[in-house]
Amino acid sequence: MAGRGVILLSAGGTGGHLFPAEALAHELAARGWDVHLATDDRASRYADRFPGGVHAIRSATIGSKNPIALARAFWALWSGFRQASALIERLKPAAVIGFGGYPTLPPVFAATRRGVPTLLHEQNAVMGRANRALAARVTAIAGGFLGETGPHAGKIVVTGNPVRPAVIEAAKMDYEQSGDGEPFNLLVFGGSQGAQFFSDAIPQAVALLPVDLRSRLRVTQQARAEDEPKVRAAYGALGLAAEISPFFTDMARRIGEAHLVISRAGASTVSEIAAIGRPAILVPYPHALDHDQAANAAALAGAGGAEVSYQATLSPEVIASKLTDYMTETQLCTDMAEAARQAGRPEATRLLADFAEAIASGESVSEFKRRVQA
Repeated sequence: MAGRGVILLSAGGTGGHLFPAEALAHELAARGWDVHLATDDRASRYADRFPGGVHAIRSATIGSKNPIALARAFWALWSGFRQASALIERLKPAAVIGFGGYPTLPPVFAATRRGVPTLLHEQNAVMGRANRALAARVTAIAGGFLGETGPHAGKIVVTGNPVRPAVIEAAKMDYEQSGDGEPFNLLVFGGSQGAQFFSDAIPQAVALLPVDLRSRLRVTQQARAEDEPKVRAAYGALGLAAEISPFFTDMARRIGEAHLVISRAGASTVSEIAAIGRPAILVPYPHALDHDQAANAAALAGAGGAEVSYQATLSPEVIASKLTDYMTETQLCTDMAEAARQAGRPEATRLLADFAEAIASGESVSEFKRRVQA
């Protein structure tokens, strides 16, 4: 065991929750902490990059109003609470830090019951349901895009969203604009699970481009496994060089190589695009319960680092028009890339690690604020 003790992280099993947890884990491990992760079974594909023990904890989403489904969900959460309690008893962590998603509930709730210092990290501009359920019980809250306002304002410190070491590395790549006749790298992705809308709309939009522009495109697109064959075929019919996959393990590098990104607006996505500094068309997921993606996108767009486009307004013709603008107005891309970089917070991982250590040591939120603002 490392000399400084144990810190237990907890996160839902999607990239949006796990990527910032992974970034913090690397920073804490470098500082001498023994870092563990409690999550659900979906996280297996990310676990090989986590610098510590990974523990599967039962959980469930409370979404259905069906009494039987609700009973099953609460039973899963109760089982997860018992598992988490046993894990905390064995590890004896100095702090438990949650990153949202329902798998956060059992470990963080168990920690609050045992008097272990707890910290929530909320990536979005609007707090998610799991974090809202825990906010009143925890010691402190760190905000990515979340402001220091509302009923829990006294607990909140804005740290920004941690980005992974691969993102910090990609941020070293300068943005090099694509001139007339030169390849133009277009990166399209819809979060860790891909986006069906992009699978349908982007190839159709590319087909509408003038031949001279279309021939310059080098497309990298994330598509769901069931959509991958049709997306690949659509680009193949246009004679385009395209890489299509349900999941890219080197997404940070691909963002760094992009001349333009079209993506959803999850908190980790927006934070990584900003840290690397690339122009982006952000398309908020229209069915998000709390409209958190729209708020995240607005934050970067307000700094001049992105354009927000709502899915209902994006026909293939509109997308083709936007692509034409970005491919022909090179200064537009360069200016947006610089604005995005200026809005990025590459120091977020360090600041969140400082906050975690402060909470673990018993320092109050107000004391920490005074210290970092001094």
